[in-house]
Amino acid sequence: MPDDILEHLEGSLQVAGHPGLSILLGAIAVVVVATLLNAALLYSLRGALRRRSFAHSVVRRAHRPLLAVLPLVGLMVYWDALPDAPAWVGAADKCTVLLLILAVTMTGITAARDLGTSYLRATEPDAERGDHRARRIHTQAQLLARITAFLVAVVGISAALMTFPGVRQIGASMLASAGVAGIVIGFAARPVLSNLLAGVQIALTQPIRLRDSVVVEGEWGWVEEIRATYVVIRIWDRRRLVLPLQWFIDHPFENWTRVNSNLIGVVSLWVDYRMPMQPLREEITRLCKASEYWDGDLAILQVIDSTEHAVRVRALVTAPDGPRTWELRCAVREGLIDFIQRDHPGYLPRLRTQWSADADDSPTVLPREAVEKAASSTTSTND
Repeated sequence: MPDDILEHLEGSLQVAGHPGLSILLGAIAVVVVATLLNAALLYSLRGALRRRSFAHSVVRRAHRPLLAVLPLVGLMVYWDALPDAPAWVGAADKCTVLLLILAVTMTGITAARDLGTSYLRATEPDAERGDHRARRIHTQAQLLARITAFLVAVVGISAALMTFPGVRQIGASMLASAGVAGIVIGFAARPVLSNLLAGVQIALTQPIRLRDSVVVEGEWGWVEEIRATYVVIRIWDRRRLVLPLQWFIDHPFENWTRVNSNLIGVVSLWVDYRMPMQPLREEITRLCKASEYWDGDLAILQVIDSTEHAVRVRALVTAPDGPRTWELRCAVREGLIDFIQRDHPGYLPRLRTQWSADADDSPTVLPREAVEKAASSTTSTND
């Protein structure tokens, strides 16, 4: 039946002396008919999947590559069914195959990204409140979606290369290096593969998550992004520290929010021995209650050290996460200094000395004759 349709189409479009033009007009007709049919199918599919957010989002965002799938398939069937086709039809057929691989690859990448976006959108309100489960879902969704999109892209490029006999071995090598065959090909692919495998391990075991407060390379910050091959740490002074995923597998680091996101902030001050502690405790409680960063969990004062000159006190306060803990520490430190200067200025640290004026330490008064003798000896020496 399809052969009869193609023969009828070629006969109706036959141009005397120009068989190549008839083939081209037939291809255009196939593309037009398949595009209209594909558009109708996609419109019906979007309506049927309106209540399924993920599938509807994939069809909506991948509309352009999906719109090209059916026309490209129709063209492939048309090229293969042509009898005694000229030489340029083979090149056109190969281009059609490449475009079809590109369309399917773009659809797969869009589906992988939308899968992660759907999870992120579903848990975004909880994540903003620092929910532990929501941050875990965010990390897994982002990492797995990006790794899947990367692998789909590698498979698509490999499939495109394998359509050329001269570079078919390169395409097979790319598939193997991506982990499909589990073989690492070449030294250059090893860093990429190690980061991809580290990304899978981090997504499953989660030593770090999005918005975790960490200390890496001596810098404190929080995890801002987790990509397929690297992590972006936002330093407290707005710098960005970019590290490969493999670094977090091979090196120790501090994760302050591994179990929960709230942190204890420490504020230390030196005060005089005469400073009463109860007013300081009351002031710390008042400062914490007045701050928007305090979570209401902890606000205490401890005496942790003493020297011959002063005592060291430490305030412990808590906040929901790392950035707000830093802000609370600064506010409490400033408030305590202002409180001591205003209400207890005499109890700031001071250096004490003691001077004794006993009789034994009084200066010795020499007789007049001894002074004159010492002066004359000094004059003769100068001469």
